[in-house]
Amino acid sequence: VDIVYVAAPHSEHRVLALLAIAAGKHVLIEKPIALTAIEAREIADAARAAGVFAMEAMWARFLPQTTVITALLADGMLGDIGLVAADYGSIFDFDATSRAFDPALGGGALLDLGVYPIWFAHCVLGRPSRIVASGSITSTGVDGQAALLFSTASGAEAQLSTSMIVSTPVRATVSGSLASLDIDAPFVAPGGFTVYRDGTDEPLRWDDPTELRWRDGLVWQATAVAQHVADGLTESPLHPLDTSVAVLETIDEARRQLGLPA
Repeated sequence: VDIVYVAAPHSEHRVLALLAIAAGKHVLIEKPIALTAIEAREIADAARAAGVFAMEAMWARFLPQTTVITALLADGMLGDIGLVAADYGSIFDFDATSRAFDPALGGGALLDLGVYPIWFAHCVLGRPSRIVASGSITSTGVDGQAALLFSTASGAEAQLSTSMIVSTPVRATVSGSLASLDIDAPFVAPGGFTVYRDGTDEPLRWDDPTELRWRDGLVWQATAVAQHVADGLTESPLHPLDTSVAVLETIDEARRQLGLPA
């Protein structure tokens, strides 16, 4: 066995990842990498000390459109980024015994679905300097849905939402001083995007030439992880462990504001 893929309920990510690392195995851990930023740091520290590869399975980071979008942002095509908006809502049939609604198993919208739009905002804007969160709590004590506003030191804003109570378009947009970018729904799966440039009537369109759809897009993450391990890397340069920790810091603060336990 070269690498272990941890795909258990959220509550088990930390212990299973640490067991794999202690056995000298590389490890790919389903999102969220852990329940809290403290747990995520523990995994990161253990992997670095052991010299093994570890990564959170944020597959959307490895999709072709994400690669192209990050290049466009780095080139300044959109100008100064002022606003990011992203959502992920999907109806979960209520079952008090299911992992999604069980606080002991790390249930709740923020950890299960909200990690995607929050990651996307971090990917575009970096760490927030201020977070404001609101939401609703289910009868079992997990967040059924949540909305977040976060600001960065540069003055950029992110408007993010997640829900297990209602479905949302699962869209993501990035708006800058020169243009805005609209990713096809669902933004977490293979697809395309459109750029709307200020002062022009002609949008620019990019479509994924592979035509892979939905979970077929996991191939990009699998390929990247295999290459990282073959290259002797212990972290992904595209999705390093510090990013996973930072995203969970945002989720930790949102959960605190909702009155949920750490």
